[in-house]
Amino acid sequence: MMTLYSNILESISKGKKLLAVLIDPDKMHESHIEAFMKKVNDSIATHIFLGGSILKHGNIEKTAKLLKSYTELPIVLFPGDESQLTDHADGLLFLSLISGRNPDYLIDKHVKAVSQLQSLSLEVIPTGYILIENGIETAVERVSKTKPIARQDLELIVNTAKAGEYLGMKLIYLEAGSGAKHPIDYEIIQKVKSEIQIPLIVGGGIRSKEQLQTAYSAGADLVVIGTAFEQDLSFFNHLKRQTTY
Repeated sequence: MMTLYSNILESISKGKKLLAVLIDPDKMHESHIEAFMKKVNDSIATHIFLGGSILKHGNIEKTAKLLKSYTELPIVLFPGDESQLTDHADGLLFLSLISGRNPDYLIDKHVKAVSQLQSLSLEVIPTGYILIENGIETAVERVSKTKPIARQDLELIVNTAKAGEYLGMKLIYLEAGSGAKHPIDYEIIQKVKSEIQIPLIVGGGIRSKEQLQTAYSAGADLVVIGTAFEQDLSFFNHLKRQTTY
């Protein structure tokens, strides 16, 4: 059976661009999931990412089970910490915040998650997570108590991504943050993609089909969109499944 990661690699080898819809259980009421997922299923989305920096009211397990009942798309956990795990998903981005220097988010929370992960059947995908400054303080910055890398420091961004690859990460994730004022710059995506040999994920600040296409053109293999869909469901109308890139 093909794994999530091998499926991503195969898609990239065929020139296919991937799109993940990020769902935060705190921002998605259970009563809205069915209608929301109908729009997702009719779109070009290929994955569902599930999680948030902090969960105050949402329930990961309940939300994952509901999502499973309305879609056949793979559900990948995008956790803020070790509490956001469930066996009702298909996989887990095992995120190490390599742009920061807080040991909690580099390794400590990962160690705390191991006992639970060993009892789950999730596919665990080591992911180097790089937060890029975008003009506002993001939830990731507040929770992790780390500073993002400045957009202008291209060399540091590229070297951090390459270091993640050398450390054995299977994915590199460039993140502008939830509600970012603008997406990751074209030049940043292009340069990072040219220097790494593993798949590149880009997220944060993408609110239009044109910005999505720009990220793909620059070299993003998988783009993550969350806030734009939360704020305007009509965005899905521009991303119907028949749309080609």
